[in-house]
Amino acid sequence: MKKGWQTKTLGDVCSFENGDRGTNYPSRSARTNCGIPFINAGHLTDEGIDIDGLSFIPRERFDLLSNGKIRRGDILFCLRGSLGKFANVGSLSEGAIASSLVIVRPSESVSNGYINAYFQSELCALMINRFKNGAAQPNLSAQSLRKFTIPIPPLPEQQRIVRILDEAFDGIAIAKANAEKNLQNASKLFESYLNSVFTQHGSEWADKKLGEVCGFVRGPFGGSLKKSIFVPDGYAVYEQRHAIYNQFDDVRYFIDEAKFKEMKRFELSPNDLIMSCSGTMGRVAIVPKSIKRGIINQALLKLTPTTKIKNTFLKFWMESESFQNALKEYSGGAAIQNVAEVKVLKEIKILLPSIAEQEHVVESLDELLTETLRLESIYQQKLEKLEALKKSLLNEAFNGVL
Repeated sequence: MKKGWQTKTLGDVCSFENGDRGTNYPSRSARTNCGIPFINAGHLTDEGIDIDGLSFIPRERFDLLSNGKIRRGDILFCLRGSLGKFANVGSLSEGAIASSLVIVRPSESVSNGYINAYFQSELCALMINRFKNGAAQPNLSAQSLRKFTIPIPPLPEQQRIVRILDEAFDGIAIAKANAEKNLQNASKLFESYLNSVFTQHGSEWADKKLGEVCGFVRGPFGGSLKKSIFVPDGYAVYEQRHAIYNQFDDVRYFIDEAKFKEMKRFELSPNDLIMSCSGTMGRVAIVPKSIKRGIINQALLKLTPTTKIKNTFLKFWMESESFQNALKEYSGGAAIQNVAEVKVLKEIKILLPSIAEQEHVVESLDELLTETLRLESIYQQKLEKLEALKKSLLNEAFNGVL
């Protein structure tokens, strides 16, 4: 360890205070729209406490609490759920914390900013993994948090490290914001062009009903595919997630040949389209040539294009606002959780050019989509590199080489 540094525990350099867990703990019914801020894990953000999202408790209820009352300079640390999430109380000088949080109060021997940096470090992440309890919902106790080891340099050195990190993190934050904006812009550019293709077209595009250009088969009733009939291997049962994630390799359920023959109407063929029909509605995928033979389940709709329409053109149209808005309209609104009946979907109007024009449209969209994905990959890699740089700086800080 660097000369002048000491290895201590958080308990050596900070005090801790849990929220009041007794009879005076404010239940949901005790919370109001004004009064004293009541802070839970959901209010902790990277920028500090989400002031706008706070709930409150009456002054008289706050006065009854024996502990869990914040002061300026406190740091709030999450012990359950979003384990390790933290935030400074910032401008708040008064408030109470939920039982899922603990107040971390740095002593005069340690910089508040230094503890903040520690909570972002890999060293702290290792301590969390070492001391956490539970599997389904990991948790920590304040007593465990006290045992976290932390390298402590002299206070002036802490302050120097915090200044360097703050300056670097400000630059990283700006670079990340720019990369995220570019990422969003790339996606919006493609979406804008996609929508314009189906709204700004030539007069030669013919007005058709969806039922005129493709066949529809809605998945079987749920009772037809009970889990008791599934076998370890055989014919695949394709689910909604195959449409949502546009992948057909990961199959969880299978049926035997007898059941497959019984349900052959629901068989998928290469070049069909499948659409998710409940929950996450309207997500579409084209069935590849290499598909394992199988059927759709009750949460999918199978569309089989006729010779009047290219499946790739149909997919792009179904991903555009034109179809998605029609889907919401025919389904009764955005809040509905299930797609309308097939007979209703068949009535949705689609403007259709010639096959040659469809191929031209698909080619243009494919080119722009390829470029969009390339740009998105570049910006995503940049975001990952910026996050890696932040971790590297924190690692250097707590190894005494910054």
